[in-house]
Amino acid sequence: MIDASPNHAHSESTASNGKRLATSIRNLTKDYVLKSETVRALRGVSFDVPEGDYVAIMGPSGSGKSTLLNLLGCLDQPTSGSLYLGNDDIATMTDDQLADIRSERIGFVFQSYNLIQQLSVVENIQVPLYYQGRLGAEERARAISLAERVGLGDRLDHRPTQLSGGQQQRVAIARSLVNDPLFVLADESTGNLDSVTTDEILALFDELNEEGRTIILVTHEDDVAERAKRVVRLKDGMLHTDEVISEEKRAAARDAQRAAVEELLKKQ
Repeated sequence: MIDASPNHAHSESTASNGKRLATSIRNLTKDYVLKSETVRALRGVSFDVPEGDYVAIMGPSGSGKSTLLNLLGCLDQPTSGSLYLGNDDIATMTDDQLADIRSERIGFVFQSYNLIQQLSVVENIQVPLYYQGRLGAEERARAISLAERVGLGDRLDHRPTQLSGGQQQRVAIARSLVNDPLFVLADESTGNLDSVTTDEILALFDELNEEGRTIILVTHEDDVAERAKRVVRLKDGMLHTDEVISEEKRAAARDAQRAAVEELLKKQ
């Protein structure tokens, strides 16, 4: 098993509890101009994500959830406010700098997997390293280790079309870890998966978080969110609630999902 503990070199900012911050959001706003109308997608959102946290972001359609996801992923920049990744404020960065941050400091897991169909499992895992010009023997060995870590050691040369949805998402999770990111950003990562596979993927997130990985998960499903350590809810572009999930509640959510899975398997 590989060492999945995060590289702390990027961040010196600290939370009130002394933990270093993976990201810090301060009075974040984002406006979009549509024809003659200005849409205020985010209206002064603030919260911190310490390294090693596991945060679920929720909210109804129009709450600003997708906008915040795009900002956290360095796919867009805020209208005002600050969004720090480690010590760097993305609000001040050029497009090229944002591209570097995306490839080096953030691990992405998407609902639709976003794998390259012509590439093998190992090659797909290596894609973020390709953009950094790092494709030597050491990098390939790391990709193989990550494939084994997510249970795909016997599928190294398979193409995405030869894999199930759950296996494709495991490739995506391994890919998200290959650059040793500040945090893994998962967007509705169980949205296309059945209950059995959802439980398997969430169990993998649990393991990674226990090993020190910071996870930010965007979801609309309460039972998925309750597997996280915190649930941040947005409403009308503002922070509505920021709730710490107790270990008892997290355990109950895991148990309930596994009971549902066992019931489903009995009927098959």
